[in-house]
Amino acid sequence: MQTSSDRHEYPAHWEADVVLRDGGTARVRPITVDDAERLVSFYEQVSDESKYYRFFAPYPRLSAKDVHRFTHHDFVDRVGLAATVGGEFIATVRYDRIGADGTPASAPADEAEVAFLVQDAHQGRGVASALLEHIGAVARERGIRRFAAEVLPANTKMIKVFTDAGYTQKRSFEDGVVRLEFDLEPTDRSMAVQRAREQRAEARSVQRLLAPGAVAVIGTGRTPGGVGRSILDNIRDAGFTGRLYAVNKALPEGTAELDGVPAFRSVGDIDGPVDLAVVAVPSDRVPEVVAECGAHGVQGLLVVSAGYAESGPEGRELQRALVRQARTYGMRIIGPNAFGVINTSPDVRLNASLAPEPPRAGRIGLFAQSGAIGVALLSRLHRRGGGVTGVTGVSTFVSSGNRADVSGNDLLQYWYEDPDTDVVLMYLESIGNPRKFTRLARRTAAAKPLVVVQGARHGAGPRGHAVRATRLPHATVSALLRQAGVIHVDTITELVDAGLLLARQPLPGGPRVAILGNSESLGLLTYDACLAEGLRPQPPRDLTTAASAADFHDALAGALADDTCDAVVVTAIPAVGE
Repeated sequence: MQTSSDRHEYPAHWEADVVLRDGGTARVRPITVDDAERLVSFYEQVSDESKYYRFFAPYPRLSAKDVHRFTHHDFVDRVGLAATVGGEFIATVRYDRIGADGTPASAPADEAEVAFLVQDAHQGRGVASALLEHIGAVARERGIRRFAAEVLPANTKMIKVFTDAGYTQKRSFEDGVVRLEFDLEPTDRSMAVQRAREQRAEARSVQRLLAPGAVAVIGTGRTPGGVGRSILDNIRDAGFTGRLYAVNKALPEGTAELDGVPAFRSVGDIDGPVDLAVVAVPSDRVPEVVAECGAHGVQGLLVVSAGYAESGPEGRELQRALVRQARTYGMRIIGPNAFGVINTSPDVRLNASLAPEPPRAGRIGLFAQSGAIGVALLSRLHRRGGGVTGVTGVSTFVSSGNRADVSGNDLLQYWYEDPDTDVVLMYLESIGNPRKFTRLARRTAAAKPLVVVQGARHGAGPRGHAVRATRLPHATVSALLRQAGVIHVDTITELVDAGLLLARQPLPGGPRVAILGNSESLGLLTYDACLAEGLRPQPPRDLTTAASAADFHDALAGALADDTCDAVVVTAIPAVGE
């Protein structure tokens, strides 16, 4: 617990980026004395009804005394946090420590009154729930164990925020006001609520990137070739169902189209919303482009531009600045140095990537940090899939490059609930947060097969991932994956093999395995392999080399009909002369 000697020191560790219910982001930070003008501007944009709910009376404007009170905090007994987008407040929360008589107090008093105010335009986005999580963590850090809140009965949204938080709660009603008191000690339910909110928000943020209604490719050349133009052509040729725009500040004045695609010199010139901006300009121009996208209300960025953390320390700082800038505007980023994204859903048909040919549509979700490995995986799935469109093809594909923001964890949140994905394949070169990845992988693997191949296993990881790199030894990571129920393979060939098998066949009902074939030696090898993996194989059945196709058919049908068998492995060698 901090004491009075620690007061007034700005707690930078309370700053955090949060993903909201609709997939957008906001920056949560402490309110300081420098925020007076922001606070007044924020309050002016709040409706009279919301002001009434906050102060229990008409309160059209804040007095100078109010502004001083709400911006001067000691960060121990009085704390205020703001959620910001574009540098401006969209919501605030504060607590004031109180004693048993309800008057202002200092430690060791362990109760505080808490109050929220959310701009009407941002209500329903889960901002208050996110702020409650953060102010609760701050309060616990400062020795506060219980919150009290007074709410008007008509303010049902705020009552629901408190009720849904999952804390142990006591409610009373007096003088026309609902008084809620709740302990801040995390409970199983409150932790489950937080994780469910996190899952929904992160999944939605990925969905906004993978299923946009409008895409702008920024940095499209006037002639074929080049990264931006190639991605524009791929999006158009895939039959993207949304609106597509080409953007290049070097376009001659009056240029209306590029190969039939509406063209503009700036994303701000586009008449209408843009959900996803593909950024394919030199890294020194990216900040200008991000600012234009933020001002236009773009929801997310796919940054294929290089020159970031993969290029050294200076590029690493540029990468951090890129994420900070994007988060300022509430945007998430795939990349930088990304290869692209693909969504084969007939409702979307998005190929915002450099893949030479789009994959078949199917039910495999594919994530690869490396663009080169992503191309190899797409190619192998295409060749090995046997043309089984709708089964062994790809539902969605993401190659994240330096994964400065969106990572494999976010994709796991998305694929966990994606009805179009039955199998998840991941090529990982680093794991930024092994604990969270393991938790998400365990939950996903319980719902659908998850297959992972880990690259850079001996510490020589890509420099672009140095911001958040796996620090655990390979053997430890392997053990964590196995315990989480992940199918861990060693090569991309095995990754594709496992993916195709899982996409075509259901999971066995148990560990009992029948083995049949025309080679006793192959049968014994298969038997040993099953034992090594903890399965319960039956003695191999040797059909001999004289077995015909009909013999195999009859033996397989019998094995599948056997109640003591959960799966069948067929081994076969070609007969002489075949």
